[in-house]
Amino acid sequence: MHNFRTASEKRVTKETDIQVKLNLDGRGRSDISTGIGFFDHMLEGFARHGFFDLEIQVKGDLAVDCHHTVEDTGIVLGTAIKDALGKKEGIRRYGSMILPMDETLVLCAIDLSGRPYFSYDVEFTSEKIGELDTEMIREFFYAVSYSAGMNLHIRRLDGINNHHIAEAVFKAFAKALDEAVSVDQRVQGILSTKGSL
Repeated sequence: MHNFRTASEKRVTKETDIQVKLNLDGRGRSDISTGIGFFDHMLEGFARHGFFDLEIQVKGDLAVDCHHTVEDTGIVLGTAIKDALGKKEGIRRYGSMILPMDETLVLCAIDLSGRPYFSYDVEFTSEKIGELDTEMIREFFYAVSYSAGMNLHIRRLDGINNHHIAEAVFKAFAKALDEAVSVDQRVQGILSTKGSL
């Protein structure tokens, strides 16, 4: 039942052309090309630390700015997470991580409830890291949470270096999601008194 937790998604608009392949039970392998080097680096870290196999190919309107590329990638990745989970039978549903990275400390907590909710408290002191607008990190995770139907909380507890903060956010999300999607043999069916998520 749990060997086929994969999804392949494609989304084409006037602004972006995105293909995503996701395997929740992977080894952390990735092949990512969004046209934004730092964003690629963050998504590679997400795959590696969550043990997800992830392929993302994006052609976006980067001549305008990075907004559509980053936000739409979040929409498609969130959809892939939702589809790969199927009926969510046997999964832990909840996951959390407080992740340190040098001076930085980031908290991420997830409930794969089917009800989207997003809470984000992360401040950056630079407008860009490489070619990625730091304000787009919030938009990316907002898009993931809503298209996946997950309750997602992200907090910066400490941190000064913007690169470290961004990286810790993506890695904490990876570790929390890995826990939430993992199969627990004690879970019979779906972990909810309602009987569905």
